[in-house]
Amino acid sequence: MHRPGHAFDTIVAVATAPVPAGVGIIRLSGPDAFAIASQLCGRALEIRHAHYVRVRDAQAQVLDDGVAIAFKAPASFTGEDVVELQLHGSPVVLEAVVACACALGARRAVAGEFSERAFLHGKLDLTQAEAIADLIEARDTQTARAARRSLEGAFSKRVDALADDILRIRVQIEASIDFVDEPIDTDGIVRIAERLAGLEQALADTLHEAQQGQKLRDGLHAALVGAPNVGKSSLLNALAGVDRAIVTDVAGTTRDVLKETVRVGGIELTLIDTAGLRVTEDVIEAEGMRRARGALKAADLIIAVVDAQEAQLGRARLRDELPPSGAVIWVINKGDLAQVQSVDAIVVSAQTGEGLDTLRAAIVEHAQRAMGEGAFTARTRHVEALVRAQQDLRNAIAECGSGHIDLCADDLRRCHDALGEITGRVTPDDLLGAVFSTFCIGK
Repeated sequence: MHRPGHAFDTIVAVATAPVPAGVGIIRLSGPDAFAIASQLCGRALEIRHAHYVRVRDAQAQVLDDGVAIAFKAPASFTGEDVVELQLHGSPVVLEAVVACACALGARRAVAGEFSERAFLHGKLDLTQAEAIADLIEARDTQTARAARRSLEGAFSKRVDALADDILRIRVQIEASIDFVDEPIDTDGIVRIAERLAGLEQALADTLHEAQQGQKLRDGLHAALVGAPNVGKSSLLNALAGVDRAIVTDVAGTTRDVLKETVRVGGIELTLIDTAGLRVTEDVIEAEGMRRARGALKAADLIIAVVDAQEAQLGRARLRDELPPSGAVIWVINKGDLAQVQSVDAIVVSAQTGEGLDTLRAAIVEHAQRAMGEGAFTARTRHVEALVRAQQDLRNAIAECGSGHIDLCADDLRRCHDALGEITGRVTPDDLLGAVFSTFCIGK
């Protein structure tokens, strides 16, 4: 488990950013939180009352003054006795107070330990705990709202409902196996198959929304692809607003995958500038093209760039390099050097800025379609668990159709466990460590 030790001792940490600010918060949680806070403040604290206090060190020197609030277990964030000290936001002063708390018996919390205790005490499930970090790190309003919905249980309730339905069917099947005098007849198997088919659709819908939530949380990746010297790097620089990529007239300048995070229409996007695709005997350039093709497969959006001076030929050559499925925006660059018109491509000039607003609008449209309405935020581990659960459920349906209900029950068990990993109902200790270690200290 991520939490060191074997007992719930008293932990302390600064809960606000480690930068000078008007207010800084120190959080204590554990069995001795009240006693330690009372010694720091020189007085007992009433539960859920805001007290003006002067915090002193062991030599009775005043470190700072502010507000102290005590929360009695289980009515607190962690489910334990909790005290929050709201002081002036000087990192030096806050560190001095934390050091005094440690001298009185507290231990410095590790990353995410307060949220982990909230999870272990049943105050939050795992997706809700992760949503706290997502809310803190949200880069735009849409992501913040989706994280808030996850924190309120929108994602958890969907997953728990699926898991409960799977469990009920599994219990019914296993009961028929254990009690041979009550077997499931053919009509019963048909009804189970129908129920499983309905759950398969519900699981597919949840997976689709989770994939959208993952893109919303992590941001979209758009790969710029094209032949050498069509202006991919110039286009990246124009969209990013900085000279991130080297631009020359020499073909093959970009030999590796370059990434730049940009904000387009309020949406955060990772632009990927790839090596130009062509036949080459240069080993380094060939490796760059291999990586470029890998970036194409992983991209949420492909911006296919061709030169205005050979637009039709360029598109014909590039089309064979694109994945068979996926979102593609065709861009004809260097529109200032050649007169060209197209009904299904955007004509731009990275040099003059012509057409860039149209391209930005197209990117935003594709991004919004990919992210959907953002019902909730999700992470890679959630999507992977849902994919496993989906495959296990499909296997169960196949076994049920073949009349192998014992194998069907085993597939349903694996499906149920995969869903349980998402919310923490079924969670190995090393997963808890991996999840909470990414949190801020004090959260």
